[in-house]
Amino acid sequence: MFKLIKKDIGTCARTGVFQTRASQVHTPAFFPVATQATVKGLTQDHLQQIDVDGLLVNAYHLFLRPGTDIVKKCGGLHSFMGFDKTIITDSGGYQIFSLERFRKVSDKGVEFQSHIDGSRFFLTPEEAIRIQLDLGSDVVVPLDECVKHPISQDGARKAMERSIDWAKRGKDYFDQHNKNNPMFWGIIQGSTYKELRGECIDKLLPLGIKGFCIGGLSVGEPEDLRYNMLLFINEKVPKDCLRYFMGYGKPGDILEAVSLGVDLFDCVVPTRYGRTGTAFTNQGEITVRNANYSQDTEPLDKECSCYTCRNFSRAYLRHLINVKEMTGTQLVTYHNVFWYKNFMVKIREAINCGKFSELKKDFLNRFKEAKCNDN
Repeated sequence: MFKLIKKDIGTCARTGVFQTRASQVHTPAFFPVATQATVKGLTQDHLQQIDVDGLLVNAYHLFLRPGTDIVKKCGGLHSFMGFDKTIITDSGGYQIFSLERFRKVSDKGVEFQSHIDGSRFFLTPEEAIRIQLDLGSDVVVPLDECVKHPISQDGARKAMERSIDWAKRGKDYFDQHNKNNPMFWGIIQGSTYKELRGECIDKLLPLGIKGFCIGGLSVGEPEDLRYNMLLFINEKVPKDCLRYFMGYGKPGDILEAVSLGVDLFDCVVPTRYGRTGTAFTNQGEITVRNANYSQDTEPLDKECSCYTCRNFSRAYLRHLINVKEMTGTQLVTYHNVFWYKNFMVKIREAINCGKFSELKKDFLNRFKEAKCNDN
């Protein structure tokens, strides 16, 4: 499933490749988020032009609307969306657990209230897998209990043990009902406690899992604790297993996580920032809707070859955004997703050439300085 290609000297960064039934993905890679079975602001033709490596789709939202039966009737997510590369679905656990006032958790599963119409549902670990199989995902993940920081070690242990039990139940259901050869990946929980993270990994490995999602990080903990956990996970997870940091994705954070052995990311950052008129460039973030760009004839990024940068000035994009023309935010979003794709390509090339540390240092120096100078 996952093949290690090159290990960096001096850091834990590495390149690799994994094959799903839909496509081959070279890592480190970044998947845009298609929450409602679409990447906000972009068409599938845009995604094809950019050559995105894959997408993360939210099972919770599609379960509520339009319903898994409709997606299944349309031939599954690939047919429903018109997207032929790798699709990962999350279990919906994070969304449900973020609705703290609207859910009740037990060892059996989670009772939750729809944020749409208030109707109530009970989601078991088996049901979470059934939903993802019906959607036609290429990679499914189990229901897990995500806890906030800070939390006591006893509280983190309870959630971790419940997540392991749910993973075992989900994997049993997956093994009995898997007909089209998707993958099943596990989720590592344990908050910022190495003992718990290690125990979780040890108990997931017998399930035959070759892909590990890193859950319960970037939920309020200090950076040093987060990086310590990533380093520990890198040392503990077998080298032939993929490490996937779900929901993590600002450029500097990606570089740090790659240096600690992470292979795969997804995040709403490039599209969410695009909708607010903020673009990522090799010199830093720029908020193009700001007044200082009203007469700026330069592209968003001189070093970028995307459709937006080849054809339009910052002044034009600012004009569109400020008169609330949807084309403006769409063009910035297109640039951001294109920029992320090429950012990951540069990271892979640097690792393969033995220059990752050089790229990281140069990028962080340039990006930070430019960001601080932007008004």
